[in-house]
Order: sequence, then structure tokens, then C-alpha cells
Amino acid sequence: MSHEHTPAADQAEKYDFAAIQEAWLPVWDELNPFSTDDATDERPRKYVLDMFPYPSGDLHMGHAEAFALGDIVARYWRQRGYNVLHPIGWDSFGLPAENAAIKRGVDPRAWTYGNIEQQKSSFRIYAPSFDWSRELHTSDPEYYRWNQWLFLKLYEKGLAYRKASPVNWCPNDQTVLANEQVVDGHCERCGALVTKRKLTQWYFRITDYADRLVDDLEQLADTWPHKVLSMQRNWVGRSTGADVEFHIEGRDDPVTVYTTRPDTLYGVTFMVVAPDSELASELVEGAEPELREAFDAYLEKTRGETDIDRLSTEREKSGVFLGRYAVHPLTGERLPIWAADYVLADYGHGAVMAVPAHDQRDFDFAKAFELPIRIVVDTTVEETDAAPLRAETMTEALAGDGVLVNSGPYDGLRKAEAIEKITASLRESGLGAPAKNYRLRDWLISRQRYWGTPIPIIHCEQCGEVPVPEDQLPVTLPPAEGLDLRPKGASPLGAADDWVNVACPTCGGPARRDSDTMDTFVDSSWYFLRYLSATSDDVAFDVEEAKRWAPVDQYVGGVEHAILHLLYARFMTKVLHDLGYVDFVEPFTALLNQGMVLMDGQKMSKSVGNLVEFAGELAAYGADALRVTLAFAGPPEDDIDWADVSPAGSSKFLARAWRIAHDVSSEPDLEFSDGDVQLRRQVHRFLDDAPALIESYKFNVAIARLMELVNVTRKAIDAGPGAGDPAVREAAETIAIALNVFAPYTAEDMWSHLGYEPAVANVTWREADPTLLVEEEVTAVVQVNGKVRGRLQVPPSIAPEELERLARADANVQRAIGDAEIRNVIVRAPKIVSIATAK
Repeated sequence: MSHEHTPAADQAEKYDFAAIQEAWLPVWDELNPFSTDDATDERPRKYVLDMFPYPSGDLHMGHAEAFALGDIVARYWRQRGYNVLHPIGWDSFGLPAENAAIKRGVDPRAWTYGNIEQQKSSFRIYAPSFDWSRELHTSDPEYYRWNQWLFLKLYEKGLAYRKASPVNWCPNDQTVLANEQVVDGHCERCGALVTKRKLTQWYFRITDYADRLVDDLEQLADTWPHKVLSMQRNWVGRSTGADVEFHIEGRDDPVTVYTTRPDTLYGVTFMVVAPDSELASELVEGAEPELREAFDAYLEKTRGETDIDRLSTEREKSGVFLGRYAVHPLTGERLPIWAADYVLADYGHGAVMAVPAHDQRDFDFAKAFELPIRIVVDTTVEETDAAPLRAETMTEALAGDGVLVNSGPYDGLRKAEAIEKITASLRESGLGAPAKNYRLRDWLISRQRYWGTPIPIIHCEQCGEVPVPEDQLPVTLPPAEGLDLRPKGASPLGAADDWVNVACPTCGGPARRDSDTMDTFVDSSWYFLRYLSATSDDVAFDVEEAKRWAPVDQYVGGVEHAILHLLYARFMTKVLHDLGYVDFVEPFTALLNQGMVLMDGQKMSKSVGNLVEFAGELAAYGADALRVTLAFAGPPEDDIDWADVSPAGSSKFLARAWRIAHDVSSEPDLEFSDGDVQLRRQVHRFLDDAPALIESYKFNVAIARLMELVNVTRKAIDAGPGAGDPAVREAAETIAIALNVFAPYTAEDMWSHLGYEPAVANVTWREADPTLLVEEEVTAVVQVNGKVRGRLQVPPSIAPEELERLARADANVQRAIGDAEIRNVIVRAPKIVSIATAK
């Protein structure tokens, strides 16, 4: 197939990015060079994936960076001989679209799909190497049908369940939030202060996978950012310790308390329970009216507080004595039981043993309410001149290590040995056992909003919870028209009578659909698999396709998803593995996080007045200049300040590279075995260095090396062997092939001017000639007392001893030394010899 180059772009003296874009977009549309539909393609496979965008409007500068970086990786591996899957879709359900539609009085569908078309148009000009045949939108029934199928699979396995419990409530969006969606006590979507409500909600039992979510991170230790690995571990928050049984006077069943420090058990002087726990409510039943009234008031106050506030070590401690006592399991001592808001209902078992001498919050509480403090770990044992420890003079808890004191038979033991022996004693006496605890809580997935996946459960008075039969999926959303979508605490779907009232699939009696919708993180927890069978009506994804393509080889996206999305996707992958649908347990083999694009040191915002519009920059400089600018700005993980970069400078570089292709006067298909040797060495050093740079995400360094090659080639044309030299053509072709990774329009136009058919994106990266990588000679500098006194031309492999001998024999060096005594010689072969003399 022959493609005539558009004359508008064929101006040897002028680099016209707009004309070049206009010329090549329709050609690429016709060629479809990034399709992965050929089942007979035997090339090795790579799956490169960008975190898919949310359609809140046009693309922004953050999108520009993220998708430029992902495309560098995809284009690079394609040129290295791989069949690369690089799909695109839209994470199109969710609160922002619903809120925007409510504000404008339009259907969320119209708002969402209008934005998708706008973003798609911008993507087309920006030219990432997407396989558009696999495009998906999570708000399509063809997609969310499979969300419902996954829900039913988890429900069958006992991993989806409904329960009443205190939940995070956003008063602004009028919906519940998962723990992961609360940031510093505020809704991560709208910033409203989050409160607690007791509601019946749907959960996924992610805690069943807590250990695997921690342990399997070892598989990613060398390919994920350490920061993200640490955040994942910390969120799961696994700790080891012991469960200890405390009997409550007047109560048949003991209360189990989890502690990471069983070595401090003899220091327990009281017990604290969460005021919003079921245990606290039980313990005050039948209490004196005055006590009950005080507790109820305290409980009401606690419900208005965030978990962040409650756990703060800086706020004044508060609490209510419940009039009940626990019995110390080892000493039989009576321990008063208090309700205090610094204990959370979902931590451990909702109760803690208070060791005020060795825990700061317990210490502060004990001081506030004049409760006993008993030191049981001497933390000054290594200090020879330390004053004796006394509880009454303490100003803060003793958190360090030491030896046990006031601990009966365990006195004198160190922490580790004491934990082991006390835990063993508890187990032998039936009063405790080794245990693990986790910060992670089950994933709350139900939302009281319209624009999401309907939960495929029917509630029947006779049959209870009834799953929607698979052959009745998808349960589609009713039209928004006629529904009041404004947030009001209950799902708008509950008012859609024709939709919500149905016959029970089991008994045929009257029943109601569940009116909540799923958290949109369900959509993104498995979307990378749907790309493999994006148009299938029969399966969520083809198992054999998953074996061929998955897991994702390279994932690219923002660090803001370090917990939420990545944790849920890892969980869902492990569930699908256990169900037999995939043969791997981690979804994303390698992860690249990009930084933010700022302006004048601040996050871009219309309200601040520093917003840089992607569309405006694209129109002003073109796609290639933006892509090069973003990749050249620094390491991908660093923030970019748009005020400090120069798309105009990138455009000048591209124009300089583009003119080289116009100036080449030799014919294509030359055997590159002759020509200017020094230029050929530069070309092959670049071919050898660039792959390692790109594979280690040093895109800016790779571009810098490419700039050097452009400059050397320009010099060879203007002042060297000339435009007809075979080495110049070899350099120009190398520049075009490499430039495809960063600036595809310019690369394609160069490739055409060099006499080749499109698409350069499918041209294999050339291998470096090892004979051209060997330097025949290097210059060794000889210094005497810090001043350069000689230069030697030596082989790169010269031995240090030989280099020193040559340096000492050099006439200029000998004159500089004269009769002085040589005190020291430092040799760094093959580049430097430094001689120091006695002055």
C-alpha cells in the first residue's frame, strides 16, 4: 500500500506540526497498526495498560503526562519485536458524573457519553498507540452485566454479604464510603467531613485475603515503587500478638482482647471498650439511670466524631465508667471497665486492655481519670546512672524495650522471650492464644446513588435474599427521567416502582430489587481482564485469552491509587484465581507512577487561576512537542511544573530532527557497513544505551541521548562527510525509529521522507554493532599536584600499572615533577592519573 505524503507537510524549510498531524491521522486510521486481533501472530506478547480515565470533561495535563509515558513503553516494546496489547476505555460510572448531571439538570448518561466523545477526540489527536477495537465503558450494560456476574460469584463463595454496622457517611453526597475513601476524616470525592451511621450494607470479604495481600507483595518487590508497597502493607496493617480472655463479673462469656504486647499483661489496670460497640451497649443494660444517661450522651457525641479525631494522641481524653469490672486473667485483680472514644468498635474485638505505663493513649486516659499506673517494663536497664522509675513521676508512657519487672514469674525477661512465655502460659490455661490482627476492614461496596451498577439481589419476605438468575443479567438501570437523583440518604432507585417491584425468582411472590448500586471501584477491580474479550456476550473474559495476555506486564498511573484501586484489583485477582478463572495472583507485574503536573508550584485549578488547558497546549505546540516535553522534564515519578518546561524548545528539537530526514540525499535500503566511522559509533552507542534507559524509565536521559545524536548528525551534514554519506542516512533512520517512541507524528513524517512506507511504529529497533561499541583509544589525563600536565592516548582496556608507567614516562610530566619526591599516585584507568609530590 502506498501513501502519498501530504504536500502541506512537505515543506523542507518549515516544520508544520499541524499539517503533519493532519497528514498522518487518516493514514493510521486506515492502517490500524496497533491491532492485536490476529490470532496467528506468533510474536511474544506484552500487555501495557494505562489507568483508564474518568470522563469528567476534556483531557487535562495529568492525562497528557500519564498517557505519554504509557505510550512510550507500549511503542518501545512493539519496536522490540513484541505483539503489544495497549487498550483504552472509560471508568464512566460514579458520583462526579451524577452530581454534574444533577447540577445541570441533565441525564448522567448524556453528560458521561458526551465527555467520552470529547476525550476520545483529544486522544485521537494525541495519538497513543491504542487498539481501539477493545474500547470499553464501564457504564455500558454490556460491561456492568459482568460486574453483576462477579458479585454473584463472590456471593456464592460467601465473599459478598450484607450486615448492619457503623459505616462512614458523607453528608454531602448522601452515601456511604469505604474506609479507603475517607482521607484525614473527609470524603475523598467532595471533601465533606465524614460521620458514622449504623446501616445495613453490602460488603466484600477482603479480610479473608489479608495475609495474601501482604505476603504476595514479595512478588512485586523489584517492579513496584517501594512507596506503594509500603502503603499497601500499612493499609492491611498486619500485626502479631495474642488474644487474651478477660472474664466480666456478671457475664457468662469472656471478652477477648487483642494485644501486640502480651509482655505488658501484668501492667493492665483497667479495660476500655468502644462506646459504639455492641459490648458497651450490653454492659450498660440495667445500669442506674444516671449512668445510662451519661453513657447515651457520650455515645451520641462519639457518633459525630471521625476515626481520625478519635485516634488522635493530642486531643483531651474523655470517657464514661460503665460500673462494671473485668477480672485479670493472671492475677485475679478487678479491673474497672470504661467506654472511651479512642478505642474503635472495629479494632480487634472492640475492647482493649489498658496498660497506661507503656501506652501513651492509655497513659493520658489514666492521668485524666486518676487510674492506677503500674510499670512492668524497665526501659532504663541499660543506663548505669538512671534514676529509679516511679509511676507517680512519669510524664509520658515508657514505650521502649527493656526487662520485665512487677510481672511475677516473668521478671527479668526481655520482650521477645516474655511474649513467647506469657502467650504459651495463656494458651495452656485456656485464657488466650497467639493471634494476628489487621487494620484492613471488609470492603463496603453499596452506594445510595443512581449512576452505578445495580446490585443483583432480590429481597423476598418469604425467601430472604435471592440472587438474580444469571440468565436475567444484566439488571439494567431504569431511565433517569422522572427520578429525583438528588442525594437524600436513600437510593433514587427505590422510587422507581416499575423497576424495584418484581416477582421473586424462587417463589414467584412479590419482592423488591436491592436499590443500592455498587462502588465504582468494583468496575475498575477487573477491567484489565475485560479488555481481553471486550465485545464478548458470552463471558466476562476468555480464560484462554487471560492465559495468553495476562497479567499486565506494565501498568502506568498516578500514585493517588496506591491503596484504593490497586488493593481492590489485587483482591479481585486472587478471588478469580481461587475460582479457577486466572492462573496468576497479582494483576500488574510492573508499576510506573507518574508525578503531578503543576503550575507555579501549585496544583492546577480554575479557582486559583493557574489552569493550563490541555486542548490549548495541544493546539499551540502539537502532540509531539507536548509528549517530548513531558517525558524530558525529569524522572516520571517527579512532579512537573509547567512554568519550568518548554514545549517551544521541544518543538525546535523536533524541527531540527525533522530537517535531517529532508537533507539526506542517499537512497534507502543501503548496507550500513561504511560511511563516517565516528558518526556510526555515535549511532550504535545510542542503539545500545537507549533500551536500558527506556526499560528503567529514564525517558528523559534517553531523549537527551537522542538530542546528542541529532546534533552530531546535523554537524556531519553541515561540516562533515555531507548529506550523501551512508552514515548520515543510518543516523537519520535511527533517529526516526527512536523518535517514534516519543513523537510519533514527526517520526512517521521523517520515515516517509527517507523513502519508506508507513508505519514506522512497526519497524523493529535496530541492534547495535558490537564492533562499533569498542573504543579504539581514549584520552587519559595526567595531573601533577592537581594541574593537568599530560594527555595520553591509550587503549580502553589498559591496566592501571601500565597507565601509571606511561604517565611517569611522559616528558611533560617528568618536567612537572622535577626533583620532588612523589608522595602518592592515584590511577583510575583508563581516564586519569593523579600524582602528588612533596612541595
